[in-house]
Amino acid sequence: MIGFFVGLGITAGATAMGCAYLGISHRVMHLILGRKTPKHMEQGARWVSGSNMFTEYAEEIAAASTGLEQRSGFEEVSLISRDGIRLAGHWRPHPQAKRILIAMHGWRSTWSRDFGFIADFWFEHQCSVLFAEQRAQSNSGGEYMGFGMLERHDCVDWVNWVKQKTGGSLPIYLNGISMGATTVLMATGLNLPKNVHGIIADCGFTSPHAIWKYVTEKNLHLPYLLQGVFANEWCRRNLQVGSKECSAPEALKRSSVPVLFIHGTDDRFVPVEMTYENYKACAAPKRLFIVPGAQHGMSYHVDQTGYHNAVLSFFNEFDHDAEKDAFSP
Repeated sequence: MIGFFVGLGITAGATAMGCAYLGISHRVMHLILGRKTPKHMEQGARWVSGSNMFTEYAEEIAAASTGLEQRSGFEEVSLISRDGIRLAGHWRPHPQAKRILIAMHGWRSTWSRDFGFIADFWFEHQCSVLFAEQRAQSNSGGEYMGFGMLERHDCVDWVNWVKQKTGGSLPIYLNGISMGATTVLMATGLNLPKNVHGIIADCGFTSPHAIWKYVTEKNLHLPYLLQGVFANEWCRRNLQVGSKECSAPEALKRSSVPVLFIHGTDDRFVPVEMTYENYKACAAPKRLFIVPGAQHGMSYHVDQTGYHNAVLSFFNEFDHDAEKDAFSP
């Protein structure tokens, strides 16, 4: 009888612990993917990223972001995604455009923050740019972010918007940083029009599952096994896709779209090894630009000249790719 009650107590205790764990895990997933930015997010960013990645350039980044937002020549635009979400964007056409860029920013960031520095370089080199606002962030609708799993489809919707807006005669490049980079890499596994001539992916991760596991174990020093199982099921229930079902390497294995991979060696948020893994999997023409000493998303700041040269070389090589010049309606 005593053994029965002891066993019952253990079972009850385990159940209580299990319920508490599920509650914490549910909250964690909302913090990761939910629209509302937690008040303590900035303090926690150092733990999650494993570095003070933005400290050195914080004032410069803020000034460049404000400067881009105040530029003239922008048109505020929007579209309705295939799942009914209103997505916002900022269209900056060039009067003598040679190509069009669709720029996808990173996790809990903004279009002006992530592209404030490079925007003028693009414009100087005759790029019309569509700066997208990722779903569930800023002015775009949606309850949850998808870490690329949902946003890859948004990329295709923006490509179709650009084609309709411009007539589809210019080469299109998908450009992303961090989560935006994984978004554009995952989009290569979809049916992209032939006038998408290339992908520029700066510090992208391989998959939601892989990056969550890495950050949890390496930066937060916590076990991920049970959290990973819960995360996968949470995504299935709330996003209608499992966190293990989508990955950049799997998309890249089937892709014919050229890719320029960019990453910094000192990235402790998304390790450079993930770009090497993506690069190795890519079946399309590919180029690699690695920046020694650069932390997460800081490659442009550390080696601006090298970055410019890598991007311009990529444009020069693939703007007039004969196989992609045929317009696909």
